[in-house]
Amino acid sequence: MSRLWYAKKGRKHQPVNHKYALVVSVAEYHRRIDALNSEELRTLCRRLQITTREDINSKQATNIKTDLEPEAFRPNLSDPSELLQPEQIEKLTKSLPPRTIGYPWTLVYSTAKHGMSLKTLYRTMLGLDTPVLLVIKDSDGQVFGALASEPFKVSDGFYGTGETFMFTFSPDFEVFKWTGDNMFFIKGDMDSLAFGGGGGEFALWLDGDLYHGRSHSCKTFGNHTLSKREDFIIQDIEIWAFE
Repeated sequence: MSRLWYAKKGRKHQPVNHKYALVVSVAEYHRRIDALNSEELRTLCRRLQITTREDINSKQATNIKTDLEPEAFRPNLSDPSELLQPEQIEKLTKSLPPRTIGYPWTLVYSTAKHGMSLKTLYRTMLGLDTPVLLVIKDSDGQVFGALASEPFKVSDGFYGTGETFMFTFSPDFEVFKWTGDNMFFIKGDMDSLAFGGGGGEFALWLDGDLYHGRSHSCKTFGNHTLSKREDFIIQDIEIWAFE
């Protein structure tokens, strides 16, 4: 029912229809707004064949994920890898620094092509300006290695950045990133090539003949032993650049 009412000065106001007026608390108001996102509403939308924004976003996310896996993580290789299987390459690619993504993998050194010599390894690094991926296969058939933030070189001390990491497929795939404890990333001389440090142990150490190697836990990467045993015999090595 409608009625007229007057202000103190006698001004006439428009009638107010109370038939549809409903006063609720703030809490009740928010409860009703939240109810619009209920499962019952989504069920009704499906019955009426109404596509909601949530459905669209879900489908788009699924399509993007499908498009990215696994083709997006299969880089072009200049040569077939003798040490890495396709699924291992995909796993490594997902862990590489962003600046390497989209570049083909170029095989710059392999013991099968260049022989077992650290001196030759250093020589193949000359002129490179890219991170490099060191892949080792030992006499136990285990595959492991390191991503170095820059090409290997002879140095007086340690070099590299926090992009450097260690990895292993022995027995399952694991990546060991920089812990921030120290900056002992890479160190090379004519007698050895080493990664990590702290506590007197390297995460990975190779001798000058690229025949003997050693792996131990270290503070730089917080890794466990990368190989099956701490001391190992190198069977093959590949080094990949991204260019």
